[in-house]
Amino acid sequence: MAERMGFFTDTSVCIGCKACEVACKEWNDVPDDGFVFRATSYDNTGSLGADTWRHVAFIEQDGKWLMSSDVCKHCTHAACLDVCPTGALFRTEFDTVVVQPDICNGCGYCVPACPYGVIDRRERDGRAWKCTMCYDRLRGGMEPACAKACPTDSIQFGPLDELRERAEARVERLHADGVPEARLYGESPDDGVGGNGAFFLLLDEPETYGLPPDPVVTTRDLPDMWRWAGGAALTLAGAVAVSFLRRR
Repeated sequence: MAERMGFFTDTSVCIGCKACEVACKEWNDVPDDGFVFRATSYDNTGSLGADTWRHVAFIEQDGKWLMSSDVCKHCTHAACLDVCPTGALFRTEFDTVVVQPDICNGCGYCVPACPYGVIDRRERDGRAWKCTMCYDRLRGGMEPACAKACPTDSIQFGPLDELRERAEARVERLHADGVPEARLYGESPDDGVGGNGAFFLLLDEPETYGLPPDPVVTTRDLPDMWRWAGGAALTLAGAVAVSFLRRR
């Protein structure tokens, strides 16, 4: 296993240029998302989906803008991996999570399993799609297309441990500069998904950016559920057996 790689997205320097969205689509041959003008903000993509692997949110707030480039979180404990019946989803040598479209059968189990609402099925073929962190580029020693295209280094790519140290230093600097609302999201290995391979510096509550405040891996209770189901099945089988013996 190679060193774990990841994204650190510093929203405090995001200018909303959407270069990351364009670079992602061009490199990964992601189809257009309909070019919808929503007439509510400059956000024309709306959310992450099968045809939007990077989504730049525009949040107007008291005469200022909050901007953030969202992406798949590449969770440490990835529920999408747990529920995939075909092995289409796998963890790479960089500790990222990737969908293999030639193995995906379109069952859609991964869609509700994701606590962030990232992964989605493409209407045209029914298969699931999401960010791969440009797995092909990583194998070639290159950084992902979105990070390469970002003109302000809002999207930073590298070894995850180094990114966490850099992010903590950045938060301390912002606090010292009079930005007390600066905080990290998704960086802690102690959170409900074991920490993310893609984490963020936010300037407001996670909900403001459309992110769940306390994400939890949706399959955390599966072992207990299987035990309960097994116990119930054994109890039922015992009751049937007793009933059969009494009849005899």
